[in-house]
Amino acid sequence: MAGREKIDVVHQNAIHIETIRKEQRHQKLHTEFSINPFRKLNVLPDKPMSRKPSEVIAENLDFINAFHEARQEPTKKYTMPMTESQEIGWVSTALIPSTRHDKRFNYYRFSTDVTKHKESALRASS
Repeated sequence: MAGREKIDVVHQNAIHIETIRKEQRHQKLHTEFSINPFRKLNVLPDKPMSRKPSEVIAENLDFINAFHEARQEPTKKYTMPMTESQEIGWVSTALIPSTRHDKRFNYYRFSTDVTKHKESALRASS
């Protein structure tokens, strides 16, 4: 305490005012309320024997559009992958068009001398 000076009330008030100004500069006031479209919404129905009339809720198109946009596939939402894990499988279309006559991708069952001999041996034993 020998090297430190005592803080007076005026100095403490100046520090307090500066702190409040910093908080107000970074503070954002949110006046619009909306449900988070990224969270699953569970709507429960009324009791079967209740006589209370159901409420008529006006549709909010902005919320519905935000909800549908949040549920889209990442390839439809973004032009490029946002994370490294999205890079795998981002382009999901086939690089080579698939045809049934292409022998590189279609392996059909065929018989050789060995398979014909084995099939006849199996038939004879049973």
